[in-house]
Amino acid sequence: VPEDQADKLLLASWGLPRAVLEKYHSLGVVQMFEWQAECLMLGQVLEGKNLVYSAPTSAGKTLVAELLILKRVLETRKKALLILPFVSVAKEKKCYLQ
Repeated sequence: VPEDQADKLLLASWGLPRAVLEKYHSLGVVQMFEWQAECLMLGQVLEGKNLVYSAPTSAGKTLVAELLILKRVLETRKKALLILPFVSVAKEKKCYLQ
């Protein structure tokens, strides 16, 4: 992330509603890793273009997907489909995202 865009590491810089930010903050998530912010700033990802990224388990891939989904749903007022690999993860995310 370029030095002049260091604020992009903060979740509060992405135009998310206060309730969403408070939920992330309650879970200890206040800012992203540089690679996560870079993913969100690539090309036209925030306008709905495709993004393929890879990272090790527990590196934070889900946060990137959640932020992209949340921003698109809130901005377009359309529904989104989130596909998860396990029922347990799906149940966890259902409770979390409600």
